[in-house]
Amino acid sequence: MGLQLPGFGEWVAAFLTLACFSFLYRDNTLYRIAESIFAGVSFGYYIGLARLNTLEPNLFRPLFGNFSEHWTLVIPFALGVILYFRYIPKLAWMANWSLAVYVGYYIGVNLTQRLQGEILPQARGTMLALDPSRAGGVGPMLGNLVVVVGVITVLVYFFFSSPHKGPLKPTARIGIYFLMVSFGASFGYTVMGRVSLLIGRLTFVVNDWARPLLVSMLGS
Repeated sequence: MGLQLPGFGEWVAAFLTLACFSFLYRDNTLYRIAESIFAGVSFGYYIGLARLNTLEPNLFRPLFGNFSEHWTLVIPFALGVILYFRYIPKLAWMANWSLAVYVGYYIGVNLTQRLQGEILPQARGTMLALDPSRAGGVGPMLGNLVVVVGVITVLVYFFFSSPHKGPLKPTARIGIYFLMVSFGASFGYTVMGRVSLLIGRLTFVVNDWARPLLVSMLGS
Protein backbone atom coordinates (compact mmCIF):
# COMPACT_ATOMS: atom_id res chain seq x y z
CA MET A 1 0.00 0.00 0.00
CA GLY A 2 1.53 3.34 -1.10
CA LEU A 3 1.97 6.33 1.13
CA GLN A 4 -0.58 9.12 0.73
CA LEU A 5 0.60 12.65 0.11
CA PRO A 6 0.32 15.01 3.08
CA GLY A 7 -2.94 16.89 3.10
CA PHE A 8 -3.62 20.48 4.05
CA GLY A 9 -3.87 19.59 7.75
CA GLU A 10 -0.54 17.78 7.73
CA TRP A 11 1.12 20.75 6.02
CA VAL A 12 -0.24 23.18 8.60
CA ALA A 13 0.75 20.93 11.51
CA ALA A 14 4.24 20.38 10.07
CA PHE A 15 4.72 24.12 9.49
CA LEU A 16 3.69 24.98 13.05
CA THR A 17 5.88 22.21 14.48
CA LEU A 18 8.95 23.33 12.54
CA ALA A 19 8.20 26.94 13.43
CA CYS A 20 8.25 26.01 17.11
CA PHE A 21 11.51 24.10 16.65
CA SER A 22 13.03 27.19 15.01
CA PHE A 23 13.22 28.78 18.46
CA LEU A 24 16.13 26.39 19.17
CA TYR A 25 18.16 28.56 16.80
CA ARG A 26 16.91 31.95 18.01
CA ASP A 27 13.73 33.92 18.54
CA ASN A 28 12.15 34.72 15.19
CA THR A 29 8.93 35.75 13.49
CA LEU A 30 7.86 32.21 12.57
CA TYR A 31 8.09 31.11 16.17
CA ARG A 32 6.03 34.09 17.33
CA ILE A 33 3.38 33.33 14.72
CA ALA A 34 3.16 29.69 15.85
CA GLU A 35 3.10 30.75 19.49
CA SER A 36 0.27 33.21 18.88
CA ILE A 37 -1.75 30.66 16.91
CA PHE A 38 -1.28 28.06 19.64
CA ALA A 39 -2.33 30.50 22.36
CA GLY A 40 -5.38 31.67 20.42
CA VAL A 41 -6.55 28.18 19.47
CA SER A 42 -6.03 26.91 23.02
CA PHE A 43 -7.99 29.81 24.46
CA GLY A 44 -10.82 29.33 21.98
CA TYR A 45 -10.89 25.58 22.63
CA TYR A 46 -11.04 26.21 26.38
CA ILE A 47 -13.95 28.62 25.92
CA GLY A 48 -15.78 25.99 23.88
CA LEU A 49 -15.22 23.34 26.53
CA ALA A 50 -16.41 25.70 29.26
CA ARG A 51 -19.57 26.46 27.30
CA LEU A 52 -20.39 22.84 26.42
CA ASN A 53 -19.36 21.15 29.68
CA THR A 54 -20.11 23.83 32.28
CA LEU A 55 -22.33 26.71 31.17
CA GLU A 56 -24.91 24.88 29.06
CA PRO A 57 -25.63 21.87 31.33
CA ASN A 58 -25.32 23.76 34.62
CA LEU A 59 -26.68 27.22 33.76
CA PHE A 60 -28.30 27.85 30.38
CA ARG A 61 -30.41 24.69 30.00
CA PRO A 62 -31.78 24.63 33.58
CA LEU A 63 -32.30 28.41 33.69
CA PHE A 64 -33.99 28.90 30.31
CA GLY A 65 -35.56 25.44 30.15
CA ASN A 66 -37.38 25.53 33.48
CA PHE A 67 -37.05 29.01 34.90
CA SER A 68 -39.63 28.54 37.68
CA GLU A 69 -37.65 25.66 39.20
CA HIS A 70 -34.13 26.98 38.67
CA TRP A 71 -34.67 30.74 39.02
CA THR A 72 -31.96 30.93 41.71
CA LEU A 73 -29.38 30.44 38.96
CA VAL A 74 -30.00 34.07 38.05
CA ILE A 75 -27.77 35.03 40.98
CA PRO A 76 -24.56 33.27 39.83
CA PHE A 77 -25.35 34.30 36.24
CA ALA A 78 -25.55 37.94 37.29
CA LEU A 79 -22.37 37.67 39.36
CA GLY A 80 -20.54 36.22 36.36
CA VAL A 81 -21.73 39.07 34.13
CA ILE A 82 -20.75 41.66 36.74
CA LEU A 83 -17.18 40.34 36.66
CA TYR A 84 -16.86 41.76 33.13
CA PHE A 85 -17.83 45.22 34.36
CA ARG A 86 -14.13 45.63 35.12
CA TYR A 87 -13.70 46.55 31.45
CA ILE A 88 -16.13 49.47 31.88
CA PRO A 89 -14.25 52.22 33.77
CA LYS A 90 -17.33 53.74 35.39
CA LEU A 91 -18.67 50.35 36.56
CA ALA A 92 -15.36 48.61 37.31
CA TRP A 93 -15.92 48.89 41.07
CA MET A 94 -18.94 46.56 40.83
CA ALA A 95 -16.69 43.68 39.74
CA ASN A 96 -15.33 43.59 43.29
CA TRP A 97 -18.70 42.31 44.49
CA SER A 98 -18.51 39.22 42.31
CA LEU A 99 -14.86 38.73 43.18
CA ALA A 100 -15.67 38.90 46.91
CA VAL A 101 -18.41 36.27 46.52
CA TYR A 102 -16.06 34.04 44.52
CA VAL A 103 -13.26 34.27 47.08
CA GLY A 104 -15.67 33.68 49.96
CA TYR A 105 -17.17 30.65 48.22
CA TYR A 106 -13.72 29.22 47.53
CA ILE A 107 -12.62 29.64 51.13
CA GLY A 108 -15.86 28.32 52.61
CA VAL A 109 -16.58 25.40 50.30
CA ASN A 110 -13.53 24.47 48.25
CA LEU A 111 -11.19 24.70 51.20
CA THR A 112 -13.28 22.13 53.07
CA GLN A 113 -13.23 19.87 50.04
CA ARG A 114 -9.45 20.15 49.78
CA LEU A 115 -9.15 19.41 53.48
CA GLN A 116 -11.23 16.24 53.25
CA GLY A 117 -10.02 15.16 49.82
CA GLU A 118 -6.29 15.93 49.98
CA ILE A 119 -4.87 17.04 53.34
CA LEU A 120 -6.50 14.47 55.62
CA PRO A 121 -5.87 11.49 53.27
CA GLN A 122 -2.23 12.54 52.89
CA ALA A 123 -1.86 12.88 56.67
CA ARG A 124 -3.48 9.48 57.11
CA GLY A 125 -1.10 8.03 54.52
CA THR A 126 1.93 9.02 56.62
CA MET A 127 0.67 7.16 59.72
CA LEU A 128 2.44 3.92 58.84
CA ALA A 129 3.31 0.89 60.91
CA LEU A 130 6.94 0.67 62.05
CA ASP A 131 6.56 -2.87 63.41
CA PRO A 132 7.68 -5.56 60.91
CA SER A 133 4.85 -7.86 61.99
CA ARG A 134 2.24 -5.18 61.22
CA ALA A 135 3.98 -3.67 58.22
CA GLY A 136 4.21 -7.01 56.41
CA GLY A 137 7.94 -7.64 56.78
CA VAL A 138 11.25 -5.87 57.21
CA GLY A 139 11.29 -4.41 53.69
CA PRO A 140 7.90 -2.67 53.92
CA MET A 141 8.79 -1.52 57.44
CA LEU A 142 11.97 0.16 56.15
CA GLY A 143 9.95 1.87 53.43
CA ASN A 144 7.48 3.11 56.04
CA LEU A 145 10.38 4.37 58.15
CA VAL A 146 11.75 6.39 55.24
CA VAL A 147 8.33 7.99 54.69
CA VAL A 148 7.88 8.84 58.38
CA VAL A 149 11.39 10.25 58.74
CA GLY A 150 10.97 12.28 55.55
CA VAL A 151 7.66 13.79 56.67
CA ILE A 152 8.96 14.71 60.13
CA THR A 153 12.24 16.21 58.91
CA VAL A 154 10.55 18.21 56.15
CA LEU A 155 8.02 19.59 58.66
CA VAL A 156 10.92 20.54 60.95
CA TYR A 157 12.61 22.35 58.07
CA PHE A 158 9.47 24.44 57.47
CA PHE A 159 9.09 25.18 61.19
CA PHE A 160 10.28 28.79 61.25
CA SER A 161 9.04 29.76 64.73
CA SER A 162 12.37 28.66 66.23
CA PRO A 163 15.86 29.01 64.72
CA HIS A 164 17.40 25.85 63.33
CA LYS A 165 19.93 25.37 66.10
CA GLY A 166 20.94 22.40 68.17
CA PRO A 167 19.03 19.19 67.30
CA LEU A 168 16.82 21.07 64.86
CA LYS A 169 19.73 21.93 62.56
CA PRO A 170 20.70 18.37 61.46
CA THR A 171 17.03 17.36 61.38
CA ALA A 172 16.20 20.29 59.08
CA ARG A 173 19.18 19.43 56.87
CA ILE A 174 17.88 15.89 56.45
CA GLY A 175 14.57 17.43 55.45
CA ILE A 176 16.39 19.44 52.77
CA TYR A 177 17.77 16.19 51.33
CA PHE A 178 14.28 14.72 51.15
CA LEU A 179 13.03 17.87 49.43
CA MET A 180 15.87 17.72 46.91
CA VAL A 181 15.01 14.10 46.09
CA SER A 182 11.33 14.98 45.75
CA PHE A 183 11.98 17.99 43.51
CA GLY A 184 14.43 15.98 41.42
CA ALA A 185 11.89 13.21 40.90
CA SER A 186 9.21 15.76 39.96
CA PHE A 187 11.56 17.49 37.54
CA GLY A 188 12.59 14.17 36.00
CA TYR A 189 8.94 13.20 35.53
CA THR A 190 8.27 16.56 33.87
CA VAL A 191 11.25 16.12 31.54
CA MET A 192 10.06 12.62 30.60
CA GLY A 193 6.64 14.06 29.74
CA ARG A 194 8.19 16.77 27.57
CA VAL A 195 10.45 14.24 25.83
CA SER A 196 7.39 12.10 25.12
CA LEU A 197 5.72 15.10 23.48
CA LEU A 198 8.89 15.77 21.46
CA ILE A 199 8.99 12.17 20.23
CA GLY A 200 5.37 12.42 19.20
CA ARG A 201 5.95 15.58 17.15
CA LEU A 202 9.12 14.21 15.54
CA THR A 203 7.31 10.99 14.65
CA PHE A 204 4.55 13.02 13.01
CA VAL A 205 6.97 15.23 11.03
CA VAL A 206 9.02 12.25 9.79
CA ASN A 207 6.35 9.60 9.16
CA ASP A 208 3.25 11.65 8.29
CA TRP A 209 4.79 14.59 6.42
CA ALA A 210 8.44 14.30 5.34
CA ARG A 211 8.49 10.61 4.40
CA PRO A 212 5.41 10.60 2.13
CA LEU A 213 6.59 13.86 0.53
CA LEU A 214 10.07 12.52 -0.20
CA VAL A 215 8.71 9.24 -1.54
CA SER A 216 6.39 11.08 -3.90
CA MET A 217 9.24 13.32 -5.11
CA LEU A 218 12.07 10.78 -5.33
CA GLY A 219 10.12 7.56 -5.76
CA SER A 220 10.29 4.44 -3.59
